[in-house]
Amino acid sequence: DVSSPKHGKTDLDNMPHVGGNVWAGGTGGRDTAGLGGKGGPYRLDAGHRVYQVSQAEKDAVPEDVKRAAREMAEKAFKQRLKEIQMSEYDASTYERFSGAVRRQVQSLRIILDNLQ
Repeated sequence: DVSSPKHGKTDLDNMPHVGGNVWAGGTGGRDTAGLGGKGGPYRLDAGHRVYQVSQAEKDAVPEDVKRAAREMAEKAFKQRLKEIQMSEYDASTYERFSGAVRRQVQSLRIILDNLQ
């Protein structure tokens, strides 16, 4: 069961972590920032294969935990904007322009990776 969202511990060796309730950047777990899990405050990709929990498990997360996760994510987002000296208006403008060319940028990245 989920209890409360948190960032989680940072693994300095960047080992893959699947499931559990401990590591930031893990996959398929609960309560911590990562991918494919449930109840975490925000997505955090550590570059490992993603293990996905079912949508039914995600839907079963209590509303108070979802609300706490959203609040924590919003706080982390605002903190990150402050660190990079960007306003919320700047972020929304950037997202609007970035979204318009996202597919083309991804295609270009694939081409450049293959050329390397």
